[in-house]
Amino acid sequence: MLTNPKDLLEKYWGFTTFRGSQEKIINAVLNGKDVLALLPTGGGKSLCFQLPALALDGICIVVSPLVALIQNQVDSLQKKGIKAIALTGGIPFNEVNNLLDNCLYGNYKFLYLSPERLKQEIVATRIQQMNVNLLVIDEAHCISQWGHDFRPAYLECANLKTLAPNIPMIALTATATKQVVKDIEVNLKYKDSLFIKDSFYRSNLAYKVLWDENKKGRLKQLFSGEIKSGIVYARNRKNTIEIANFLNANNFSATFFHGGLSKKEKEKKLDSWLANKTNIMVATNAFGMGIDKPDVRLVVHFQIPDCIENYFQEAGRAGRDNEFSEIVLITNKTDEERLKKQFLSVLPDVKTLKIIYRKLSNFFQISYGEGHTIKQQLNFNEFCTRYSLNPLLTYNSLKILDQNSVISLSEAHHIKTTIQFITTKEQLLNYLEKNESIALITQVILRTYGGIFEFETKIDTYLLAKKTGQKEELIISILKQLEKAEIITYKGKHSDLEITYLIPREDDHTINRFANKVVERNTIKKNQIKDMLSFINNNTSCRSKLLLKYFGEDKKEDCGICDVCIANNTKPDFKKISKDILQLVHSKGFSSREIIQLLPYSETNLIYTLQQLLEKGYLIINSKNEYEISQK
Repeated sequence: MLTNPKDLLEKYWGFTTFRGSQEKIINAVLNGKDVLALLPTGGGKSLCFQLPALALDGICIVVSPLVALIQNQVDSLQKKGIKAIALTGGIPFNEVNNLLDNCLYGNYKFLYLSPERLKQEIVATRIQQMNVNLLVIDEAHCISQWGHDFRPAYLECANLKTLAPNIPMIALTATATKQVVKDIEVNLKYKDSLFIKDSFYRSNLAYKVLWDENKKGRLKQLFSGEIKSGIVYARNRKNTIEIANFLNANNFSATFFHGGLSKKEKEKKLDSWLANKTNIMVATNAFGMGIDKPDVRLVVHFQIPDCIENYFQEAGRAGRDNEFSEIVLITNKTDEERLKKQFLSVLPDVKTLKIIYRKLSNFFQISYGEGHTIKQQLNFNEFCTRYSLNPLLTYNSLKILDQNSVISLSEAHHIKTTIQFITTKEQLLNYLEKNESIALITQVILRTYGGIFEFETKIDTYLLAKKTGQKEELIISILKQLEKAEIITYKGKHSDLEITYLIPREDDHTINRFANKVVERNTIKKNQIKDMLSFINNNTSCRSKLLLKYFGEDKKEDCGICDVCIANNTKPDFKKISKDILQLVHSKGFSSREIIQLLPYSETNLIYTLQQLLEKGYLIINSKNEYEISQK
């Protein structure tokens, strides 16, 4: 059995040398030391715990927040011939029992699990029985209330030290500010630990912010020319489908990726993109974790991310082969307002939480001082309708009540009913003529939801029932009938929530116990949005330096390749720019977009020069919105 780190590195990963601080981290772990490691995205974090775990006798326990991330790492280990098990949600009790038996008796080297699993007695008991060689907290920023993806269940991670005493623990993340680092160390009860931080600076990445009302037109321009492997990050599932369809309609090779796809669909799309059979992956923000594609040349954010941490992590998926790559955020002023509305307007304050909690108790007819251990089924749509509540604000309130152990909330509500019409409109009309009893409800669906022929669309069966004056059960049966007739695709999930009261009802007193935390978390979120908007509105400081400063790293030199550096370092020759524009449009008109694409000058300088030429009468704008030579 190999135990030398470099021998293991070559055998399983095919490398002969370590990157950055990998070797220092690995040696510290092998010497039994607790470690907190901050490595940039693509910096080889997983190798820092996988390699020492292989070198030591026993099994490594890895806590990770995302099922996709866990599955990706387990699959990768298994392909290397290393025995690894994933203990994620939705696994029946008897299967969990069998998997834990395998960890005890089957010579497995890795057990991956979500933080929520640590609360289960069977899991805690079996870990105590295992020959554990290493404890790993991946994406460790989730343990901090100051982190961008705070997960209350991560606070259970410190209990691993009790379950496996005297075993080294390594915590890793790619996005942690100084305050988050301090919080991680406190929560994990680190004392004589080693803190290692590699520079987050990536000299090959050019960060750019482009302001444009025609965002799809700009996206098309970015991918024109040389074929590039790229990722486009979009806010939601609908956006991913819409953008991928647009790119394909414009002769690009694109596909979409989101959490609603089946495992088989995800694997097919991912394999095609990894093999460069598909060039552009349009995805929601979870895509990319644990995926190491070295030749991504362009990462585009089609909407503004909700925090710098997410932006930076997604940006880090470009240029892992150290070749020049671009990170482009396309935005406009409308996007700014949309960001604030989407994330800030649905932050529950203390007053809102008290109202929601009181109405929830009244809905269930739970008296003051009662409710402990009572389990209830909540029709979420009915609850919101009865009390005229904002659904997203209400759901966020229920999540906060869950996080603070007032209630236990099932997560089934995340999966909504979705449909898509897959027949032609003519065929649909013919079908409805023969099935008049369902025509009215079908027409209400078509009027309520736009784009339902183009892509899979979330629908609210309770809302449709209210609109049509019918029972929700009838709506669902009609959807099933349409699916059977191959008129629609239908993925149906009821929107009921299972809620268990964990403490007796005490109204305001219940909320007052954690009110300060709520105020604090809301302040953090507001500051994250503020910092993100400050970053995109900046036009004076190097973008790389701003990002590094956010994460507590000072860099004296400008990157020289971001949009701000280029603008600051270039002294425009407006006479030459004017001459080249006039020469280009001498015989035919061109739009501003075409001029920007055809001439080798910055967009800012070209737009300024075009305005000057218009004002001086050298150019006019024709009926096609093109610039052409004035005949005066």
